[in-house]
Amino acid sequence: MKARTAKETLSITTKVVLPNDTNTLGNLFGGELLAWMDVISSVAAHRHCKRVVVTASVNNVSFQQPIPHASIVTLEAKVSRAFTSSMEIFVDVFVEDHVTGKRIKCNEAIYTFVAVDQNGGPIQVPELIPETEEEKIRFEGALRRKQLSLILAGKMKASDATELKKLFSQD
Repeated sequence: MKARTAKETLSITTKVVLPNDTNTLGNLFGGELLAWMDVISSVAAHRHCKRVVVTASVNNVSFQQPIPHASIVTLEAKVSRAFTSSMEIFVDVFVEDHVTGKRIKCNEAIYTFVAVDQNGGPIQVPELIPETEEEKIRFEGALRRKQLSLILAGKMKASDATELKKLFSQD
């Protein structure tokens, strides 16, 4: 199975916030943004493994600022790390200024997808090779985030979380 680079998984979509996408304050529904992020994350995960993928979890969502009606929103998703059958995907969300065209990052999220076979069982995915500094930082942090998720789900003992221990030990 050939390893892939993070840039090979880059998936981008652009949306316009329409009236039916907004809440009573005239801002994009958080749930609508989550759906957009889920779709673009699944494309990035598929590009990495070339298999059917399913959402395993939404590990982090940061709604840093509201996105008003009529905004032009660009979502960029990229696999940050691949494990045995799962992949962590980072989604960055930008709003474009209507006059200058400048993009401002307004939200981000981390999703986990699992590649599955025709029976819905997990299957192995290729290794991911990070290249840029940002990709390397996200790659390194992915194992800590995975260990924390496993501990919180009761699937790992805190004493076995080697990467998390490194954050707190003086060795």
